[in-house]
Amino acid sequence: MTLHEAVIRPAVPADLNAVAEIFTYYVSQTVITFEQTPPTVAEWRRRLDDLAGRGLPFLVADLDGDVAGYAYASPWRPKPAYRHTVEDSIYLAPGWTGRGLGSALLGALVDRCAQANLRQVIAVIADTGSDASTALHKRFGFTHVGRLTGVGYKHGRWIDTVLMQRTLATDQNG
Repeated sequence: MTLHEAVIRPAVPADLNAVAEIFTYYVSQTVITFEQTPPTVAEWRRRLDDLAGRGLPFLVADLDGDVAGYAYASPWRPKPAYRHTVEDSIYLAPGWTGRGLGSALLGALVDRCAQANLRQVIAVIADTGSDASTALHKRFGFTHVGRLTGVGYKHGRWIDTVLMQRTLATDQNG
C-alpha cells in the first residue's frame, strides 16, 4: 500500500478501534503523549461526538479500509474567549511514520480548521529528542512560540514541551 492510495476523510465510529490501538502504542511505548492510561473505544466515541458537536475536525488516513493514522483539533482551553483557538493532535500507526501521512493529515486538518472559521491552531509537542513533529509543523506555517521545561514526567524522565502556533485568520470578530 502506498501513500498515494491514502484517503484523508472524517473519522466515523467504525474507525475508533484502530484509533484506540494506534494511541495505545504511543501511551505505553513513548513520551509523545502525557497520557498514562489509554482511552477506551467508548471514550474515543465520546471524543468524536464532542468534537463533531463543536464543528471540529477529526480525520483519519484510510488505506484501503485500514486506518494508518488520525488527526483532530480540540479546544485549546475551556474558557469561552478561547473558542476560536484549537490544539492539533496527529498520530500515525507504527510503521507509517516518515512516509508523508503526517503531512497529508496535518494539511487536511489545517484546511478543515480554516473552513470552520477558527483563528489559531496550537501544537504542543513533547520534546522527545526528535525534531520530526516540529519540522512537520514548520512546513505547514507553524512558528515556535515557546518551551515549557520539565512539565511532564513519564517513563522515568522529565519532558519539556515545545509550543508552536499557526494563525489561520486575522479579520475575525468573536
